[in-house]
Amino acid sequence: WKKLYLAHHWPVTVCKMSANDCQDPPEYWTIHGLWPDKTEECNRTWHFNVTEIKDLISDMRHYWPDVLHSSLNRTHFWKHEWEKHGTCAATLQVLNSQKKYFGKALELYQHVDLNSCLLKAGIKPSSSYYQMSAIKEALTRFYGVTPKIQCLPPEEGEKAQTIGQIEFCFTKELQLRNCTALKGESNPMRADLKLGSEELSVCSDTLPTYYPSQV
Repeated sequence: WKKLYLAHHWPVTVCKMSANDCQDPPEYWTIHGLWPDKTEECNRTWHFNVTEIKDLISDMRHYWPDVLHSSLNRTHFWKHEWEKHGTCAATLQVLNSQKKYFGKALELYQHVDLNSCLLKAGIKPSSSYYQMSAIKEALTRFYGVTPKIQCLPPEEGEKAQTIGQIEFCFTKELQLRNCTALKGESNPMRADLKLGSEELSVCSDTLPTYYPSQV
């Protein structure tokens, strides 16, 4: 793999996509995962063990909660992320254990600090719409790189898309980089969040964009 995606999802939108047990989704961007591009499930024998991350649990519950199964507060989501993505990221020395992988993802999340960047740019959950270009410009100006932004397409009768996920890309040296493919890189479209029939796709630049404050 060539790059890592640090995916943040907007809990309110995640809940909107699914009739699961979403209770009071957090009103801040939370971690969906840290994903190497192009590889999945690299070591099926390397099972998730929650005791390895016991020092991180309180941060994990806050910043990396299982939005869809809030009342169970269980570790299933982290297990899935480790087995699917962490076992592949582990080819890097800085990510080669469960503690390092989850710990580094939390560190990158704090470093990116997406919640405060959007607030500083005056972009906050609202019942009115945003232009996608304004959101993109704010992020690119702030970070100096182009993230990948995914939305829930408009439902029937709606004219706006709903912002759902913002992914930042990192090099193997864990430096921010553009998410667009560099020369010679293929960029597979990744629909990682499939819930029922609805799924996130790359946001349209022309549709008004909804950044919802409640489900």
